[in-house]
Amino acid sequence: MPSNLFTVSNESGVPKYKQLINSLYQSIENGDVAIGDQLPSINAICKEFNLSRDTVLVAFNELKARGVISSVPGKGYYLESNITQLKHKIFLLFEEFNTFKEILYNSFLESLKGLATVDIYFHHFNERVFKELIENNNGKYTSYVIMPAKFTDAYSVLKQLPQDKVYILDQTNANLKKHYPAVYQNFEKDVFTALSSGVDLLEKYRKLFWVFPGGKEPVGQMKGFKKFAKEFASQWEFKVIESIQGHAINKSEAYIVSNDNDLVYLVKEANRKQLKIGEELGIISYNDTPLKEVVADGITTISTDFKEMGEILAEMVLGSKKDLIENKSRLIRRGSL
Repeated sequence: MPSNLFTVSNESGVPKYKQLINSLYQSIENGDVAIGDQLPSINAICKEFNLSRDTVLVAFNELKARGVISSVPGKGYYLESNITQLKHKIFLLFEEFNTFKEILYNSFLESLKGLATVDIYFHHFNERVFKELIENNNGKYTSYVIMPAKFTDAYSVLKQLPQDKVYILDQTNANLKKHYPAVYQNFEKDVFTALSSGVDLLEKYRKLFWVFPGGKEPVGQMKGFKKFAKEFASQWEFKVIESIQGHAINKSEAYIVSNDNDLVYLVKEANRKQLKIGEELGIISYNDTPLKEVVADGITTISTDFKEMGEILAEMVLGSKKDLIENKSRLIRRGSL
């Protein structure tokens, strides 16, 4: 009879009955137990991990309810279903929901191919909400997919979760990379590379502005812009502004915007001042959406492939992969530049 199917740690913040459930799931995934195998008895588990009988019963009853195990009176408990019949239960924490995050979300769901259920939550860039959502859902899911945004102290919150069940999405940092797999964007490199690839389009302009409010935008974007400005200082004037509202827009200027409201403002102002977009006024928008393909005869964007990001993430979670994957980004050339 298998004797190493369950693990319990007194150091974990996860309830012990949940640890029993999660460890059996892991044993199934590892191929340590097969359908029809008898499980250790309740008494044996109680003795090995110094648990109360009630704790083990709660775990076994939940496993029975999920159809994972069955019991035979007078004989014991047996594995009823294997991992191909089990559902992953995924905690998905976004910062916010918008058009490109919807593309990512839908791609992730489609790529899971019905092998998982997903509950989505939002922290809206609020660290208190981020912390509460993690604490309140610890031990309730088989995997945790987290967008930590710019939270520099995210690890101090995430470390209460089982480390092998956490996946970082979109933004990460040096500390998180030490502990968790991730599908992420390298914003500094992406911005520098994208702008460098569009030098021929930028030549018709004299000034290049980055509209950077500095709230929820990744710091790496600004670093990439400053790196580009330093390398091409002799070719353009560069300036960072916090807001486009009230800013005087002039001929021979190009603007990079992260906020779609700023994009709308620029298009309206260009029309009001009769500046031809793509010739007299340049526009680059961060993060691509289908709408940007048609607005103002096409908006040039710097964007990662959110569909691909969702596909990679699903493969990583279903396969329990521990990679650090930098999702590619590029300049998508359209009429606005």
